Amino acid sequence: MPRINLRGVAKNYGVAGANAVSGLDLEIGDGEFMCLLGPSGCGKTTTLRMIAGLENLSAGEIQVGARMVDSVGAGIFVPPEKREMGLVFQSYALWPHLTIERNTDFGLRLRKVPKAEREERVQRVMSTLGIEKYRDRYPSQLSGGQQQRVALARMLAVNPEVLLLDEPLSNLDAALRLEMRAELKRLHREFKTTIVFVTHDQWEAMTLATTIAVMSEGHLQQVGTPNDIYDRPANRFVAQFVGNPPINILELDDAPTPLAASAGQWLAAFPGGVAEAGSVGIRPEALKITTGTAPEGAFSGKAEVTGILPTGGSWIVELTVPGGKLFQTTHEMPAIEQGETVSFWVEPRALHVFDKAGNRSAAADQALRPARRH
Repeated sequence: MPRINLRGVAKNYGVAGANAVSGLDLEIGDGEFMCLLGPSGCGKTTTLRMIAGLENLSAGEIQVGARMVDSVGAGIFVPPEKREMGLVFQSYALWPHLTIERNTDFGLRLRKVPKAEREERVQRVMSTLGIEKYRDRYPSQLSGGQQQRVALARMLAVNPEVLLLDEPLSNLDAALRLEMRAELKRLHREFKTTIVFVTHDQWEAMTLATTIAVMSEGHLQQVGTPNDIYDRPANRFVAQFVGNPPINILELDDAPTPLAASAGQWLAAFPGGVAEAGSVGIRPEALKITTGTAPEGAFSGKAEVTGILPTGGSWIVELTVPGGKLFQTTHEMPAIEQGETVSFWVEPRALHVFDKAGNRSAAADQALRPARRH
């Protein structure tokens, strides 16, 4: 499967100074499952459509393998039907008057694939996706999850070099989404197709992708493995976008809360010192609670328990501190009561320190996480 390179890619719809995508440099590896992740309007779908050839570039170039498929400077544009890519939209776009088998082999018929080969491919992909028994039904006779499988089967049958998926699971209920995520992971392992998947669902990206590209307002924020994105967010946007409940942020500005001021003093006194910090992030699961004394060397403080929220298998604990709130998540039933005063603490290496521009502080990482493995 080919490697996809986007270099200096930009898209503008005619509004001065308002690019949907700006200066995007992105490499999608051979056989990679890449998720483009971000909020609505961040440019992820536009990026996918430019890769597919459904949108012309305003600047830059896209190369697939050794072939340049789009280049503004060189005046190259390969039309979508010649890019050997499969595209599955949020709407499955199945032909309502064709059976499941005919929907599945539709692309093969357009390519005039010989009958014996066509039947063999259709049989294999329908069997793999568990829709073989529905071959004589029509789309209206299938559930949403089954229709999703047919849409995927139609694309996989033509054996595309690249599979592009634009939020294909968003119309499914929670149980079907979970089932289809597992299905997509299995298909990726089996077919080893290069997949580019657009989603605004952080957990979908975390559970599916081998690599995640986080976007915001047309700009690429960070590219990395799911663990990289979660454990070492490149900036505050990534830290706050990925994680549920969201990361706790302590602002070390000119008028910090008492807890934030305490965090700033703790950082300044830490061996090696951490200067020029603008804010500190604490993941809810990294926050520990005790009715006793916090461990020596940890960042700690006092708080009142103002809420204990069961979520089924885990609990969210709301802590009120001077000037704000902190949230903790735990998989063990809390041995505390609402209204109780407790101590909280965080290991130094679990703190995420950002500079005044909102970028991750490399100096803080070096001081706080010297022995951390990635």
